[in-house]
Amino acid sequence: MELAAEIGRAQPCRLIMAAISAVFTIGYVANLLGEDENWIFDLSINMFPEDGCLWVHGVGEDGVPAFTKEGIENLRQIIADERADGRGPPAKPPK
Repeated sequence: MELAAEIGRAQPCRLIMAAISAVFTIGYVANLLGEDENWIFDLSINMFPEDGCLWVHGVGEDGVPAFTKEGIENLRQIIADERADGRGPPAKPPK
C-alpha cells in the first residue's frame, strides 16, 4: 500500500536540455577548421541533430548544414579519426 501511494505522488519526468544559442554555417566551420567545405559536407551526412548538425533553410534555398559548438567538436573528432585511418584531403592552414 505504501508503495502505491508513493507512485501516485511521483512528478512527471522531463528531459532537460541546454538551449542551442548559435549555429555556424558549413562555410564558417570549414574555414575555422582549415578543411575543405565539400569534405566537411560529406562528413556531415552521417551526423544527426543529437551530434550537433542541423539543416538551415532560407527563402529559395535547399538548405545548408550548420553546426552547434558540440557539432564542431564532433567534427574535429571525426576528422582526426579519418586522418588516423589515412582518409581525407590534406589539411589547409586556417585563415
